[in-house]
Amino acid sequence: MKILVTGSKGQVGWELRNKGVDQGLTITGVDIEEIDIADKRAVEELVGDVAADLVVNAAAYTAVDAAEENAELAFQVNRDGPANLATACRQGKTPLVHISTDYVYGGDQEGAYGEDDPMAPLGVYAQSKADGDQAVATLLAEHVILRTAWVYGVHGHNFVKTMLRLGQEREQLSVVDDQTGCPTDAADLADAILAIAHQIRQRENMQWGVYHFCGRGQTTWYGFATEIFRLASQYETFKVKSVEPVPTSAYPTPAKRPANSVLDCSKIKRSFNIVPRTWEESLADMLERYYHNPKRSIKEERRS
Repeated sequence: MKILVTGSKGQVGWELRNKGVDQGLTITGVDIEEIDIADKRAVEELVGDVAADLVVNAAAYTAVDAAEENAELAFQVNRDGPANLATACRQGKTPLVHISTDYVYGGDQEGAYGEDDPMAPLGVYAQSKADGDQAVATLLAEHVILRTAWVYGVHGHNFVKTMLRLGQEREQLSVVDDQTGCPTDAADLADAILAIAHQIRQRENMQWGVYHFCGRGQTTWYGFATEIFRLASQYETFKVKSVEPVPTSAYPTPAKRPANSVLDCSKIKRSFNIVPRTWEESLADMLERYYHNPKRSIKEERRS
């Protein structure tokens, strides 16, 4: 099976390349240096030339706060890019897996969000992603929109590695404790995408549409941070002595964050028999891989 991955240098794209190759798949990875997905003609040429069995869009403009001042760029990447990919895939009769986000929901309801709950994006980033989802669903029948949340991993910049860095620099940290979500290891998300890819290859009883995938269980950013330090302390000693919970109001940001980002993942279990691991289990596994990676440069990681 040949898979084209856009955004291949990001957290999820990087995992897809490595895991796909390990599974004997042919992975063609491209990033911004090779393709601007907002360029419709370039996208059509790429999809046509690669002639993949599946396209996975892991490319996105993810600078949530910067998007408020760079709306045009955010919409070009997060709305127009997926639309271009969906159009090219339709022309080539190629299925598309598009990675989306919890931010498309308003975050004000009680309980976990299901795939059929209405989108209510709060800012430019969220609106651009919601528009991208709508474009994919409208333009291409054979699509899977996979919404996830709070993604971290051994590769790239993310909350886990930021906490590890700050834990070495400061004695006290303050972390938001009134936003709730489901931390998701990029490696787990890549595994889920590849499991869907194998189902797509069989083309039997394939159920297209929107799905959720994230770590099982829920926590706050403060709870996430405390678990990071509890687990990472077995690998290194930190300068930080205390982590304090604070409200969102203590850290005003240009873009509003959803207070509730919890996603119901029961549909992906029913359709693909994919069951997420608990977020604590995945975090422990990620940290073990991170600290035992012989190629990891401490100096470089401290900059992330």
